[in-house]
Amino acid sequence: MDTATWKRTLNMIRGIALGLLAIVLVYGSIYTVSEQERAVITQFGKVVDEQGAGLHFKIPFVQNVRKVNMTTQGMEFGYSSSSGHDVSIESESVMITKDFNFVNVDFYVVWQVTQPAQYLYNSADPEGLLRNILQSEARSIVSSYDVDDVLTTAKVDIQTSVRDGVQTKLDEYAIGMYVSNVSLLDAEPPTAEIVAAFKNVENAKQNKDTEINIAKTYANQVIPQARADADRIMREAEGIREARINEATGQTARFNAMFSEYIRNKDITKTRMYLETMEEIMPGTKTIIDSSDITKIMDLNRSAEPDTVRNAAVDAASQPPVTDIPEITEGGGGYEN
Repeated sequence: MDTATWKRTLNMIRGIALGLLAIVLVYGSIYTVSEQERAVITQFGKVVDEQGAGLHFKIPFVQNVRKVNMTTQGMEFGYSSSSGHDVSIESESVMITKDFNFVNVDFYVVWQVTQPAQYLYNSADPEGLLRNILQSEARSIVSSYDVDDVLTTAKVDIQTSVRDGVQTKLDEYAIGMYVSNVSLLDAEPPTAEIVAAFKNVENAKQNKDTEINIAKTYANQVIPQARADADRIMREAEGIREARINEATGQTARFNAMFSEYIRNKDITKTRMYLETMEEIMPGTKTIIDSSDITKIMDLNRSAEPDTVRNAAVDAASQPPVTDIPEITEGGGGYEN
């Protein structure tokens, strides 16, 4: 090979190498970032910049770019659904309660990256650290509740407390992650027998609430009727009381009037009172009074006119007293009943 040919070959090789080098330099200095990502640029191992979505340039071989997914992501805790159906992971889900009972608790955590540089370089495994923090907080919170509360009424409080505790630890460790929600998906006893027992307890509580509602409904029906009856009885009692008072007042007035008449004419009043008493205790009795000077027949039957009887009594009382009482015979005057 002559010298000219050798020079042409070297020039060709040099041109190809320069072309390849230019391609490498161009390719290594251009990068793109999607809408869901954020790029962290480091220079000699030190973070120098962060870039959002778009086309960007960097210094080849000097600067390095790492992209971080900034979208919302989920984490399963206590179970796995990767096989198409949920499989419990007892090493995570089994926890002990305040009253020393075991319970299986499953959580689902929603999180996202807020500080890409912290997420990349403050922890070698930020997602693993999040899982460990979640496990610690979940066990601590569940252990402060009785098993009945964990299975029934305390689920909202538990997941809120777990979320707050996890976020506090993440801020303390500064790994650039934010937990937006922690959901307690399921809480159940670890064995089928215990599950059945707790279902029976839950049914009993529901039946208790039903019976209480029935009792309240019955009370709402009966109490107003009882109050109405009590009000009616009170009104009737008031009416009876007023009638008794009025009757007593009338009898008092009658007695006072009778007493006034008695003071003015004691004999006539005594006779009148005697006859009125006889009308009450011996109704329908005929009394015949026979004497030598006067014969009076007084019918004490209630059908007789009271004024006739009383006037006859007054007339008899006005006669002088009879000194000779005749004998009572069958054919003559006498007393008949």
